[in-house]
Amino acid sequence: MTNNSELAFTVKAQEEIKRNGKEPILGGQLRTKAAWVDESLCIGCTYCSCVATNTFAMEPNYGRARVFRQDGDSSSLIQEAIDTCPVNCIDWVKFEDLDTLRAQLEAKSIRPLGLPPLR
Repeated sequence: MTNNSELAFTVKAQEEIKRNGKEPILGGQLRTKAAWVDESLCIGCTYCSCVATNTFAMEPNYGRARVFRQDGDSSSLIQEAIDTCPVNCIDWVKFEDLDTLRAQLEAKSIRPLGLPPLR
């Protein structure tokens, strides 16, 4: 083992942490589950986005609810928004399942609310 004092100035003490959007960044609690809206079932009632305003928003192109921030509101407030949904299209899911659910949703043919169905 060599004693090189300059090595201390070139080696990083800790690896840089890269944010992935799934961690609490403002001192929040790390959740074990994530909120998910199945936009193919959503009727655009806006209840969830009125209850948990820092978690849900209405997607402008299709008029359906979408989770835009996982750590925006408390779990109890998100649960209240889930409970107000008249069509039960909001669920708690594993964070690991979000990418798969998004891919499945993108594979579905979703039309903007208010337009007649395709024939």
